[in-house]
Amino acid sequence: MHGSGRMVRSLLEGLLAGSSAQGVADLAVFPPFPYLSQVGSMLSGSHIKWGGQTLNPNPQGAHTGEIDSSMLTDMGCFYVLVGHSERRAIYAESDADVALRFSAALAAGLEPVLCVGETREEREAGLTEAVVSRQLDAVLNQVGMAAFSGATIAYEPVWAIGTGLTATPQQAQSVHAFIRDKLASLDGIIASQIRILYGGSVNGSNAADLFAQSDIDGGLVGGASLEAEDFLAIYNAVA
Repeated sequence: MHGSGRMVRSLLEGLLAGSSAQGVADLAVFPPFPYLSQVGSMLSGSHIKWGGQTLNPNPQGAHTGEIDSSMLTDMGCFYVLVGHSERRAIYAESDADVALRFSAALAAGLEPVLCVGETREEREAGLTEAVVSRQLDAVLNQVGMAAFSGATIAYEPVWAIGTGLTATPQQAQSVHAFIRDKLASLDGIIASQIRILYGGSVNGSNAADLFAQSDIDGGLVGGASLEAEDFLAIYNAVA
């Protein structure tokens, strides 16, 4: 929940100037809902795509304050975040809620970016893989493995978001490999092709080491995405 019209314009102008359709990485932004129209206007026809931060899985109706999938597609969105850790923790979205949102996104032609990850307490208790597996299973049971051919996964260790802590490249790679192996047990082709992003205090200093890991395909960037210079440092680290 950051930004203003002026900030959005400044950020996007910086990203457009500092990135290229010929770059080695794809680039997307996920603004707050009030700025989706502005973002779509500025990015239409460019190499940068955009998406929503969440969605309500119900069709249009009496859900005051909510946004449904058709509204996102009407704003030209390509993606939508599903199950972000803040949605799970602050707004009590359950695994079942997340699965419904994932399904609604796919039905609308949006690519869901499914966020999974454990809290610090869960990691210290040795439950990381059990938690991530449970979160994935809720969606797999709802839509099936084939649906993941049109999705992205983001692993965000909750204990490393906005805390200044970051999983080491080896810690992150271990969980990414676990996710890919779990999916590979169901469909090797989809598992090899799906993008698994890391989200946990990614910045220009640690991005290159994280992206060098074999199963880390990019980043889901939080605070460092609010300034074009910081965001572009991560984008350029892919090279």
